[in-house]
Amino acid sequence: MKSLLALIAAFLWSGAALAHGPTPQTVTETVEIAATPAQVWAVVKDFDALAKWHPEVEACRGGGNAVGAEREITLKTGTITDSLDEYVPAAMTYSYRLAKENPAAFPVSFYSATLSVKPSAGGASVEWLGRFYRADTGNYPPDTLNDEAAMAAMTAFFKTGLGGLKQKVEGRH
Repeated sequence: MKSLLALIAAFLWSGAALAHGPTPQTVTETVEIAATPAQVWAVVKDFDALAKWHPEVEACRGGGNAVGAEREITLKTGTITDSLDEYVPAAMTYSYRLAKENPAAFPVSFYSATLSVKPSAGGASVEWLGRFYRADTGNYPPDTLNDEAAMAAMTAFFKTGLGGLKQKVEGRH
């Protein structure tokens, strides 16, 4: 009887150990821009002006740069909403988080991100850091909503955005 109970306990423990929810993911992308940090900041400083420099953003509407302001981002796949958590113009940085998810538009359930502009040898360095969870937080997500899909989407969004920013600031529209 003891061995049967031990076998059942081991089976239940192994199943619990194999099943797990989402793990936090992180993406950091940077770009060097041949311009002063002030010139770069002038383009990115408006939280609700993402559509002016990000090629994947069709429209961006929002409430300015006050902490708590929200921006509605329209992508080709749908709309998501971000909320501004921190805005520090003297340090040329701001942080925000996903306020209203839309897994059909962007395969994450939550993210927080920080965009920072700093001086570099070639002019300015822009870093975009994001921490996020996949869209389906269950134990067995479909391929379109799993960790890999979330990682690919965040990485592509940041890389494309930084590429668009570089082109805009350096004058290659």
